[in-house]
Amino acid sequence: MNNVRLSYFEQEDILHLTVSEEPEASSVEVSPNITAELNAQGALIGIEILEASTFIRDSILETVQGKLLASDRPQ
Repeated sequence: MNNVRLSYFEQEDILHLTVSEEPEASSVEVSPNITAELNAQGALIGIEILEASTFIRDSILETVQGKLLASDRPQ
């Protein structure tokens, strides 16, 4: 994984993580707006996130809220 690249396409709001330059043979929708791209052997070669700004914002908010809730619990 030495050639990992991250690209953001602002107008489309797409975040793309490239793990390998191999050709894409298939893809699997991991969850809404997140697609795993696979090579001919089924190995991960990339990840595409649609509506990336919303996804990242929501992920960060969930993490922060989880940590805040955990810190409020009695020990």
